[in-house]
Amino acid sequence: MKNSDLINDYLKRCESRIKAVEVLFQDKSYADVVRESQEVVELSLKALLRGINVSVPHIHDVGDILLENSKLLKNVRESDLEEITEISRKLRRDRELSFYGSEDLTPSTYYRKKDAIEAMNGAKKVLTFCNSLLR
Repeated sequence: MKNSDLINDYLKRCESRIKAVEVLFQDKSYADVVRESQEVVELSLKALLRGINVSVPHIHDVGDILLENSKLLKNVRESDLEEITEISRKLRRDRELSFYGSEDLTPSTYYRKKDAIEAMNGAKKVLTFCNSLLR
């Protein structure tokens, strides 16, 4: 059973997060841009999975689940799906590091403008992709 209200809520929250990402980028808070972009991607893809009636697991990268269910997506090019899932995979890898850092890595000095641009553009691409399939 599909909960359309929940799907729409996810997408609306993603739109709000994109605005926040843009503010963080203007503030040169590049590590936070990466982290928030990951959340946009995760929530967008989970909305898409819900939209095609696929159970949403409690993991941060659902790209493989989307690939496994690609037959449920009509008129989607394989290359687009591969690009979307690669964005999710890359941002998942940076999820904790961009937020918490580590003993030998400080997020605010590690992440640079180009990292933030890549993450933000990826998040926008994934959100646009999911919106186009769900609306």
